[in-house]
Amino acid sequence: MTDLSLYRNIGIFAHVDAGKTTTTERILKLTGKIHKLGEVHDGAATTDFMEQEQERGITIQSAATSCFWNGHRFNIIDTPGHVDFTIEVYRSLKVLDGGIGVFCGSGGVEPQSETNWRYANDSEVARVIFVNKLDRLGADFYRVVKQVEDVLGANPLVMILPIGTEDNFVGCVDLLTEKAWVWDNSGDPMNYEIQDIPADMVDDVAEWREKLIETALEQDDEAMEKYLDGEMPSLETIQACIRKGTISLAFFPTYCGSAFKNKGVQLVLNAVVDYLPCPTEVQPQPEVDLEGVPTGQFALVDVNKPLRALAFKIMDDRFGALTFIRIYSGKLNKGDTLLNTFTGKTERIGRMVEMHANDRIEIDYAQAGDIIAVVGMKNVQTGHTLCDPKFPATLEPMVFPDPVISLAVAPKDKAGSEKMGIAIGKMVAEDPSFRVETDEESGEVILRGMGELHLDIKVDILKRTYGIDVEVGKPQVAYRETITQTVEDSYTHKKQSGGSGQFGKIDYRIEPGEPGSGFVFESAVTGGNVPREFWPAVEKGFKSMIDQGVLAGFPCLDFKVTLLDGGFHAVDSSAIAFEIAAKSAFRQSIPKAGPQLIEPIMKVDTFTPDSHVGDVIGDLNRRRGMIKSQDAGVTGVRIKSDVPLSEMFGYIGDLRTMTSGRGQFSMEFSHYLPCPKNVAEEVIKEVQERNKAKAAKK
Repeated sequence: MTDLSLYRNIGIFAHVDAGKTTTTERILKLTGKIHKLGEVHDGAATTDFMEQEQERGITIQSAATSCFWNGHRFNIIDTPGHVDFTIEVYRSLKVLDGGIGVFCGSGGVEPQSETNWRYANDSEVARVIFVNKLDRLGADFYRVVKQVEDVLGANPLVMILPIGTEDNFVGCVDLLTEKAWVWDNSGDPMNYEIQDIPADMVDDVAEWREKLIETALEQDDEAMEKYLDGEMPSLETIQACIRKGTISLAFFPTYCGSAFKNKGVQLVLNAVVDYLPCPTEVQPQPEVDLEGVPTGQFALVDVNKPLRALAFKIMDDRFGALTFIRIYSGKLNKGDTLLNTFTGKTERIGRMVEMHANDRIEIDYAQAGDIIAVVGMKNVQTGHTLCDPKFPATLEPMVFPDPVISLAVAPKDKAGSEKMGIAIGKMVAEDPSFRVETDEESGEVILRGMGELHLDIKVDILKRTYGIDVEVGKPQVAYRETITQTVEDSYTHKKQSGGSGQFGKIDYRIEPGEPGSGFVFESAVTGGNVPREFWPAVEKGFKSMIDQGVLAGFPCLDFKVTLLDGGFHAVDSSAIAFEIAAKSAFRQSIPKAGPQLIEPIMKVDTFTPDSHVGDVIGDLNRRRGMIKSQDAGVTGVRIKSDVPLSEMFGYIGDLRTMTSGRGQFSMEFSHYLPCPKNVAEEVIKEVQERNKAKAAKK
């Protein structure tokens, strides 16, 4: 039986280009898992194994691997940094016990770092911080520490100080042991010496060490009292306090180095062992019922409890479908039968494998705390719970954001049509933020995703991985409709055609709701004019119509319907009659309620060198952007703004042209706002023309 205290399930997450994959690569080399380093810029990194990742030099899907350090087993997940793939970070953090947040020494806390940090806070994941790339021009460890405090509202606990910066960065001073780790320039991580503190750093080290000890001892009143009386605590006591504070998220041990130059990574690995929790030290996963309501029970991390596991990722590769699962309690043997509580069906475990990027090692047994992959599961999707059929339970499910952008694709020939259906089915199973629907009228396949890059990658996978030649339409924005006025109205549905007829009369009020409230229904009927058993039918009728707005057929959001009164017939009234009445009432009254087109507004974070700030702001204004803030950094300015998604197509190309290739941006969905009249008219006209073209094709 494996000792769970020797397990560390960790994720590595950061903004694009902060050096996550390079850091993972160095960890694998130091732990003896790989013998030759692969570089991201050469397209040879171990965990970036997709063709698209190697070409673009970015991580697209999270990759899992295992290794050992100081007798501890690390299960590591390297996650993407690009905002279009945050879903990969979110679902990885959901199943991890700890994380390493990597920040760029010169870029500091960048937009995607904030999103990932927020996800980690939501999932209550303990973290250590690694300030990477200290060998780069403009790198400043102390500035990044200050940004972590100001921008993320976090409490970084500085554990080591850098010796030199930029080209002169040679190593770091460990504040606890008061020793300097100095590497030579050979690039071999093992070529280091442990020396005394450089003379010019003695005062700084004393000051930061005192801060470190005082912050750590806040976790132990007795040790703090002794310290205030002049008694220095032992190294073990300080480390125990740091561990306690890290696990309770009171602070985050902060390290620095240069993963690319192989400096400082060992200290981060030691920190993972010393301060990040093992599976039994984190809050157990709450169990819920089939409606998603917490039951008050928890999946305790214990090998001897009934099996509880969460499927957090599906991946299709050359050997078939792989289901990645995190086992929270119990043990799993090859050949076991598990219950999927979401589908109510059982699944037999055929082959289990331990992953190392896209290589695998067959195993026969796994237990609480393990992250493994199972080959060939049929009906399991991301977020499903697998458990012992004798002791069923459901773990808290995952919630995924709605896509904001869509694209029409069509295969160029008939043979591609069938292949595309199978390929898209696999891709949807792998990525819950990717949705697909078929336009019944035109037969077009509509792909929906989180951003231009997200859909660009999906089309690329269709073409290259599955060999399907597709024609791609231009991206479409997910507009919505809402109402601006309150309307009180009445509708009677009456039909008589021999035998029993249909009758349903409703008096109702339709009014605008709060932004983000969706569709709300309530009944204010007193007396028996509309019997209570027909109220759900009225609600169902209105609800079934919200996907078809009256302006351009976009879904209708944020309005409330109140059933005020009505009438019924003892023989002719039925649920179906009231449902039909409600549907017709929607069509009758929404046009009177001041319908309005609303558009998705994106939170855009743009980085630009100082010399191009004016151009970039001018361009954002032309795109109907609202500038929220400007933060000047050492290497440039970060501009935060809210911009309509429809104005952001092709932005990366324009930004690079304006900034001579040095600008960067990231965006994520923020909220919906009313469209200006001219834009709304154009969108409605475009939809009408599309519909005409479809009708003509028929």
